[in-house]
Amino acid sequence: MGKFIMPSLGSQMIEAKLVKWLVEPGDSVKKGDIIGEIDTEKGLIDIEVFEDGVITELVAKEGDVVPVGSVMAVIDGKGETKKEKVELTEAPEEKKEKVTGNGEQKIPAGKPKSKEKEVSLHRIKASPLARRVAEDLDVDISKVEGSGVGGTIHRKDVEAFAQQATADETFEKEVEMAEKISTMETQKNMRQSIATAMSRSNREIPHYYLETEIDMKAPLEWLEEQNKKRPVNERLLPPVLLIKAVANSLTEVPELNGFWTDEAMHIEEGIHVGFAISLRQGGLVIPAILNADLKSLDEIRTEFVDMVMRAREGHLRSRELSSATITITSLGERGAEKVYGVIYPPQVALVGFGKITERPRAVDGSIGIRPVLSTVLAGDHRATDGHTGSRFLETLNDHLQHPDTL
Repeated sequence: MGKFIMPSLGSQMIEAKLVKWLVEPGDSVKKGDIIGEIDTEKGLIDIEVFEDGVITELVAKEGDVVPVGSVMAVIDGKGETKKEKVELTEAPEEKKEKVTGNGEQKIPAGKPKSKEKEVSLHRIKASPLARRVAEDLDVDISKVEGSGVGGTIHRKDVEAFAQQATADETFEKEVEMAEKISTMETQKNMRQSIATAMSRSNREIPHYYLETEIDMKAPLEWLEEQNKKRPVNERLLPPVLLIKAVANSLTEVPELNGFWTDEAMHIEEGIHVGFAISLRQGGLVIPAILNADLKSLDEIRTEFVDMVMRAREGHLRSRELSSATITITSLGERGAEKVYGVIYPPQVALVGFGKITERPRAVDGSIGIRPVLSTVLAGDHRATDGHTGSRFLETLNDHLQHPDTL
């Protein structure tokens, strides 16, 4: 028997509310399947299972506030599901033909005809006054159920229908307002969570900052040539190159890939690059592209685009939010030229990219205008120092100057 526990999605998370189960006892699941939704300070998060098996018990109930590490469900790695048993017992019955006493096949009764079909077959029975009232109230009289003889529609039927429609509309508006209030509360909680984490970071982590300027002429020209050969929806984006270049650089300078815990640096084997995504409704999330160093640019592009869409729809997975070993923040074309980021604990480094700007630079003994990207590394001085950080930035620059090797 395996146990599925409430995952931790950050150092500040201590509990989360179970919103909905997407499975029930007897369901067969595979590693990576989404089995439920939890409500956290980062919004609604999809939780995924980490082993194959059969759900034997749902310990946590929908609406429960579950502490991190508490058992939420029990999973049996072996066994057959209830659904399989039902199919085995019911399948033969489904194949039996139902016959009458004289041997003729019995034809099952059809479903009742819809209101629309009835209307198309029969003239609507309604009093002249009912029709005038329906027109005045903008009511589709074909949807009104008559209370008169033979289903004849009277004035009172139309007025009752209109009143109910108004009540339904009012209810929908109240639900919409409640959802807006809930969204505002989620934004507030997200901001508080970010503030708490950043306050802890500033308080506990001795930051050092190293800045460099990367000539982006070669990578941008390479991107342009590559994208000429691609459909619009498959074109590579500059952030994809940055993610891949950072991941490849960490294979050569692994000291920045990991966590500071128990007063020691723990270098992680997997390179999971977190990317800060700003949400339209406010706040940000930092999901990770797992094992980014092992993936191609196309694979990263696909995951990146999908992740941004799901982040803004509120459908990120728990593993994506809890696995980042380093964080990238990129301000894009409309951002500032430089960004001095704050490390997200327990990570030990953050890479900040500003917007690409054209500046005069000396290249091969002559001055020219080049597209330049200001890059700032924030490092945890307990884990690394300026020498290590400088090696990382030099390696990053080298990878970006040779985009064909990424």
